[in-house]
Amino acid sequence: MKNIKIIGLFILTSFAFTSCEDDDNLVYTAQVPSENVAFTSTFLSEYILTEDAKNNIAERFVWNSPDFGIATPNSYDLEGAITEDFAEVVVLGTTAENNLGITVAEMLELATTAGLDNDPNTTDVPNAGSLYFRVRAYIGDGGENAPESFSTVTALNVLLPEDVEVASGVELSSWGIVGSAANDWGATPDIPFYTTEDPNIIISYANLIAGEIKFRENNTWGGDLGDATLDGILDADENNNIVIAEAGTFKVTINLSDKSYTMEEYFWGIVGSAAPNGWDGPNTKLEYDYTTDTFKAVVELIDGEVKLRMNDTWDTSYGDGNLDGILDTDADNNIAVTAGFYLLTVNFNTLAYTLEETTIWGLVGSATPNGWDGPDTKFMPDFANPGIWTIDSIDLVDGQIKVRANDTWDLSYGDLELDGILDTENENNINVTAGTYKIVIDFSDEASPTIVIE
Repeated sequence: MKNIKIIGLFILTSFAFTSCEDDDNLVYTAQVPSENVAFTSTFLSEYILTEDAKNNIAERFVWNSPDFGIATPNSYDLEGAITEDFAEVVVLGTTAENNLGITVAEMLELATTAGLDNDPNTTDVPNAGSLYFRVRAYIGDGGENAPESFSTVTALNVLLPEDVEVASGVELSSWGIVGSAANDWGATPDIPFYTTEDPNIIISYANLIAGEIKFRENNTWGGDLGDATLDGILDADENNNIVIAEAGTFKVTINLSDKSYTMEEYFWGIVGSAAPNGWDGPNTKLEYDYTTDTFKAVVELIDGEVKLRMNDTWDTSYGDGNLDGILDTDADNNIAVTAGFYLLTVNFNTLAYTLEETTIWGLVGSATPNGWDGPDTKFMPDFANPGIWTIDSIDLVDGQIKVRANDTWDLSYGDLELDGILDTENENNINVTAGTYKIVIDFSDEASPTIVIE
């Protein structure tokens, strides 16, 4: 009886072993899907592509799940091309999901490759056309022998609106600020006021030093106004200069209908680990550009984060939590940036902003505060007059100077003929003697830029 039990156990063990061995040798064969992968999205008749919306999702492509007859998750490549035959394929993304969104920036890149642009001056280059998309489904690693399925090619029409400057509606007023706190009582043009939607209200954004100011029309005396009684109502009385106790940046508003006025500290600045003065400030100030009704700044940033805040305090501050190009007050809304030279433009009416790499001109040389090694003393752009850059006051010693871009020698200018025309000739350093100077460079004609040293 004992022998029978042992033999039975041996037979059972042998059967189990054979069964396991058969399982290990099973081969699963993928099949051509009975239904190919296909887009299920509803597409727009046209996609408007602009730099302002580059971080937005242009389209979320959605597709079905083809059955390859094997219990393995599918993978998908969303592919784009500039021709319908997909002669050159751009993989826009890979996912195991049944959808993938692409940004306006990704579409713009593809459109640029297709030869489209939004420059109104390039009349021979189209600003509208078609881009082509398909999805590839596959299993495994997607290699040469991987089972795969392609969707039908879908053509999407795109338009890059011409980049035409739209007038802001803001104009220069005839009124200005004059005084020891503004422009040394008229040594330079008065600080301007700007018009608003209300024809009786004018506004100025003024950088003032300690001193006195008055308001006058057309940079001339006669009919000038001050505030002798300091009651907030302008008058033409004697000894009516308005005292500015401390230097600052002010928003000055005048109601011409009743001669009332207000002055308040007002400026926006860039703060953060990537900003020149870190998180503690003082902030890098933005300047008002009335031609676009925006505030702008050119700034060198390092790797890190930035935010915008008012008057060097945290009472009012903005970041961009979802990186959609619209400023917000959300939590964790610091804006991450990489090192470079940037132009920041902010519309505080809509809170839209752009941060674009740019060229910043600087003054370098043995006569400058930081010598030939830099960092250079930066010129400030006149945003209302593109191409004009100014250093209002710089102390130079006996020596030489040149103008260069972004603290490098990739692009630099001197003046070999000493005729005020900047050039790139050899040995064109500009000799200067010690003194305090105002220097203006004009790149409005890029073929013949000029320099004025006074």
